[in-house]
Amino acid sequence: MNLLQKIEAMQVEKLQATAKIAEFGIGDTVKVGVKVVEGTRERVQVYEGVCIARKNAGLNSSFTVRKISYGEGVERVFPLLSPRIESITRVRRGDVRRSKLYYLRNLRGKKARITERTDYEIAAPSVPAVEKQSA
Repeated sequence: MNLLQKIEAMQVEKLQATAKIAEFGIGDTVKVGVKVVEGTRERVQVYEGVCIARKNAGLNSSFTVRKISYGEGVERVFPLLSPRIESITRVRRGDVRRSKLYYLRNLRGKKARITERTDYEIAAPSVPAVEKQSA
């Protein structure tokens, strides 16, 4: 590992410690809280959509979120470790087989829906241990 990679790894650890980033993947519906500066005021704007792409490149990691706004598709690319991102929350998990969902750009209406992942963890029933009694 050279010096540049070590510095980048330290920066990634520092930024991940301060960021509120939920675990999310491709096909998940996410809400991204973005800090917007308007003059002297600052507010948080929530952008909700389907994550269609993710680029994992250390400090340069980013993800693309697509939503339909007034009948028009809108995509926005966010840097993952940006200080402008207030929070990332996962609304629902999507069940997909691709790493890039660019095919959604050509689909409209119900065809553009992604099925929800139903990975429910089934806990084993807890059975109390039976102790042997000596007679």
